[in-house]
Amino acid sequence: MKVRVYPLALPLEHEFTIARESISVQRSLIVELEHEGVCGYGEATENTYYGHSLKSMTAAIENCTPILHSYQFGRPQELWDMLQAGLSGDPFTLSALDLAAHDLHGKLKQQPTYQLLGLQWERIPASSYTIGIDSIDKMVAKLNEQPGWPVYKIKLGTEHDVDIVRQLREQTDATLRVDANCGWTAEETIANASVLKQLGVEFIEQPLPATAPDEAHRRVYAESVLPIIADESCLVESDVEKCHQRFHGVNVKLCKCGGLTPAVRMLREARSLGMSTMVGCMVESSIGISAAAQLLPLLDYADLDGAVLLADEPAEGATVQRGRVQLGPLDGNGARLIKQRLDAFAIQQA
Repeated sequence: MKVRVYPLALPLEHEFTIARESISVQRSLIVELEHEGVCGYGEATENTYYGHSLKSMTAAIENCTPILHSYQFGRPQELWDMLQAGLSGDPFTLSALDLAAHDLHGKLKQQPTYQLLGLQWERIPASSYTIGIDSIDKMVAKLNEQPGWPVYKIKLGTEHDVDIVRQLREQTDATLRVDANCGWTAEETIANASVLKQLGVEFIEQPLPATAPDEAHRRVYAESVLPIIADESCLVESDVEKCHQRFHGVNVKLCKCGGLTPAVRMLREARSLGMSTMVGCMVESSIGISAAAQLLPLLDYADLDGAVLLADEPAEGATVQRGRVQLGPLDGNGARLIKQRLDAFAIQQA
């Protein structure tokens, strides 16, 4: 099996700000696995918070090439098991390879990935559209540029978070969700939850830092009038059990957990524990979003607007139009890389 990597710079429609950083370009690594002339694609984005760069991921994939070249392609889960030991500290790279393996597997089997995962395309939740932190006027303008979405996810972590939500609520009757990205204390979360519930907010995502004391997480879980969804506190499979009775649900992200293979197990475990399930994104291209969309039958909530937030990309696949997710036309994950457009996005690595 052959492997190729494409480091890309993907421009965003607007600068995207959360509680800890701002970006105007998303640096992303597309991975291509080829077997018998058929290509599968995966993706992982560069992320300074978790310490994964294009350079480090490319080097990690180069270290995996002996395994990849000698592997007689079969089930993606088998390849994941082979790679996991060497990439146990690098879930982003593992995820990119796993997504590509699932895509390749589906194309070889001529079936969509969700079917090969044993899922039925039914009870599909709508995706939210994310509004990054900005001045209130600009956040209102961003919402009005994307009218008609059934759900908006509001990034918070400022000194005027409640005012932001209040102003946005005046613009729409849609469901609102908020994500503080570890920016609040337990006291702020409990107080904000009471006001936000009156403003029609559905839940709060990761208000406390993952490193906050356990008693703080338990207090918020017990006293918040809104459900609390884990993100930074739920990275890998072992975290699901840890989040039980500390969060009401989990947001699983493929890059953080190591791909579709562990994500399916995490979502099923969360449901078995009575927790709500969500899959989010890292502002990936259509390659990454198309892979994550295969998990929609397992979800209560979805945040798959990453490619919508981009100004342009050299890929196509699943689409998200006003919250409605439509899978791409191809088998596997349903996405393809438009290679004749790569030069406009390519990053030359030293």
